[in-house]
Amino acid sequence: LLSAALDASIYHGNTLGIDPQSITWPRTIDMNDRELRSIVAGLGGRAHGYPRQDGFVITAASEVMAVFALASDLQDLRARLGRIVVASTHDGVPVTADDLRAGGAMTVIMKDAIKPNLVQTLEGQPVLAHAGPFGNIAHANNSILADRVALKLADYVVTEGGFASDLGFQKFCDIVCRFGGFTPSAAVLVTTIRATKSHGGMAFADLGNEDLDALRRGIDNLSAHISIVRQYGLPCVVSINNFPNDTEAEVELIRELAVGAGAETVVVNRAFAQGGEGAIELAEAVVKACDQPNSFDFLTPEGAGLKEQIEAIATRLYGAEGVDYFPQAEKDIARMGELGFGSVPVCMAKTHLSLSHDPLMLNRPSGFRLPVRGVVPSAGAGFVVALCGDMQRMPGLGRTPAFHNVDIDDDGLTVGLF
Repeated sequence: LLSAALDASIYHGNTLGIDPQSITWPRTIDMNDRELRSIVAGLGGRAHGYPRQDGFVITAASEVMAVFALASDLQDLRARLGRIVVASTHDGVPVTADDLRAGGAMTVIMKDAIKPNLVQTLEGQPVLAHAGPFGNIAHANNSILADRVALKLADYVVTEGGFASDLGFQKFCDIVCRFGGFTPSAAVLVTTIRATKSHGGMAFADLGNEDLDALRRGIDNLSAHISIVRQYGLPCVVSINNFPNDTEAEVELIRELAVGAGAETVVVNRAFAQGGEGAIELAEAVVKACDQPNSFDFLTPEGAGLKEQIEAIATRLYGAEGVDYFPQAEKDIARMGELGFGSVPVCMAKTHLSLSHDPLMLNRPSGFRLPVRGVVPSAGAGFVVALCGDMQRMPGLGRTPAFHNVDIDDDGLTVGLF
């Protein structure tokens, strides 16, 4: 709707004086399609609009998704949608969704969607599943409303941050908790022995074999994530998702080294195989951690500048030696200051496959500098997005996408989804 409203305003006389070269609002589609990252729209003559450069992001990276997840109620949703900046005038004045008179209609479309969804697990435990911003290209967490409803209904609430501590956890603490007024009691860091051995240099085909040396090397990655959690002043419970080939020696080595790195405790989680019964020990460990005093705090103080936040995240969490800003990023940061966004929270967009910006830098990389190629505003959400390395907000399909396995059998039933 907002994309159509923007182009319609330009087509019908451009009474707002929008500079087409300044448009920052992308179109959205819920499909990985790299061809749509940068396109030319409006071809075919005046009846089809005016030609301009355009592009798509995936739905999970849309600012509307972030607004939806961060809104505290329906009126807050309305205000946030109206504040979305889509472009500037020829004089450099921001143009918003409310300027296009689209904020109200956008809210009406979403007025029921803002209500959290109550679903249940296979064993009947209640789950609130609501909103889905990706961890690598968005702010990685479910809606604030779902968290608030859950806190009213249960003594203990477990909320998931997408990917690892450098992404979902960091964004939960510095964005969600800041906007939602939450103070977490503890953090659960989920790991596997297989992943830890992979970070230690073990070949994927061999991960089912015991290799204490590879595990010991890979613990550096786990230690880095424990350190990130501890920097926020929270007790860290390490949960090992159990695989059939895990050995007792490997479990004991992780337990010893993780506790030495600052973890409160290490627990083997067998919920995948045993359901709730297999997670009782983990639940008891989390309750015990929650009962302890903590000193939760944000990584940077309220009002910190964009560069101060980016550099704190890069050096203190990722382990970078510093940050390199591309010329476009420098221009973007200056522009954010002019627009009044110079001290809003920063949402980092980077690979989830490494603590760094480079997916090939495994384990606990060091000696690197974090490249920031651009900074884009999410005025409605209340933060800006820093684009690191080659991170794209529109993913592409891999060489062997999952749809290759999906089909219909002779009885008309779907096969290959799982």
